[in-house]
Amino acid sequence: MDPSSLIIALVVAFAVIFILASSVRVIRQQRVGMVERLGRFNRTLEPGPHLLIPVLDKVRLNLDMREQVVPFPPQGVITEDNLMVGIDSVIYFQIIDPVRAAYEAQDYVKAIEQLTQTTLRNIIGGLDLEQTLTSREEINQKLRVVLDEATGKWGIKVNRVELRAIDPPPTIRDAMEKGARAERDKRAAILIAEGQRQSSILSAGGEKESAILRAQGDREAAVLRAQADRQAQMLRAEGEAQAIGTVFNAIHAGQPDQALLAYQYLQMLPALAKGDANKMWIVPSELNDALKGLGGIVGQAVGGQSAAPASNGIPAASGQFTAPPKIDVQAEIDQQSRDDEEASRRTVEEAIAAAQQLERPNVRLSQPVSAGDKIQAVTDGSEQRDGTADAPAAQPSSTPSAEPEPVEEAR
Repeated sequence: MDPSSLIIALVVAFAVIFILASSVRVIRQQRVGMVERLGRFNRTLEPGPHLLIPVLDKVRLNLDMREQVVPFPPQGVITEDNLMVGIDSVIYFQIIDPVRAAYEAQDYVKAIEQLTQTTLRNIIGGLDLEQTLTSREEINQKLRVVLDEATGKWGIKVNRVELRAIDPPPTIRDAMEKGARAERDKRAAILIAEGQRQSSILSAGGEKESAILRAQGDREAAVLRAQADRQAQMLRAEGEAQAIGTVFNAIHAGQPDQALLAYQYLQMLPALAKGDANKMWIVPSELNDALKGLGGIVGQAVGGQSAAPASNGIPAASGQFTAPPKIDVQAEIDQQSRDDEEASRRTVEEAIAAAQQLERPNVRLSQPVSAGDKIQAVTDGSEQRDGTADAPAAQPSSTPSAEPEPVEEAR
């Protein structure tokens, strides 16, 4: 084959390959191709492979059928109260008719942007700044209705319109921040005052209850102290009465004479004169009588004569008196402790016996134990101790002890 024939064959082969390649077109998913034949719309191409007529058919547009998001730059809008605010918006739209979107509008994105700006100026111009800042949802709804109605003939549906930012002038922003800060400070001051008021009320209520409880406690304490003082005075008076009776019986049992009393009186004189503050002391008139009696007794002892009873001496006490026996206080304390232990042991044994009988309901108690029996046992022990303690003091006197019942009651 000559070279010219080979070149022609190669050119024809490349032309056939080019024509076949240009006649096959593949459309991706969610996209639509617009086919024009000799400059006129012919048909649309759905997703997938398609065969075109070379040279005659040509795909002019490949439109995206998915929902598109187009943000618009901030634009200045004047409100009803003549304030310039900057509004930043975003549009969500979708092509529903690719033929109308391709042939009804030259640039549908630019057309939507311009339509959004004019519609925003119209809507914001009828609102003041406060309404503009607080009515975003209303503005979005109005803007979407206007855009959807205008873009319907373009084969486009506006799904949502959002205002991303509404920026007032810097001076207005500062004034708003100061007003918001003042409002927050006001609410904080109100809350603090309310808290302090509640705290004061609660504190006053607590102090009132505390004062009432403290007064009640002081009253009960005063009552208990008065009762304790009364019982202590009664016991102290009873003890002093028994001590005086014991001393009285012991003195009269010893049958003292005038000499002994005069001697005791002289022994008390140094005690009366003792003390740094005693600069002067007065001798009582009874001292002369005591000295006379003591001198008469000494003279009788020297002369061997019996002492006659002085006219100013102590008259002899009537009746026979005996010295009281010695009281062993430690023995009484030990006896009282033993009696208390015995009474406690009997009470515990009776309680254990009663509990064992209750565990065996078929066996009846021969001698039921009750709280009265326990109290009687303890009372008997107490009476026995009282009798033991009072017995030594009552033996020396020939007369019965005066009213032992109040002592028993006070104990």
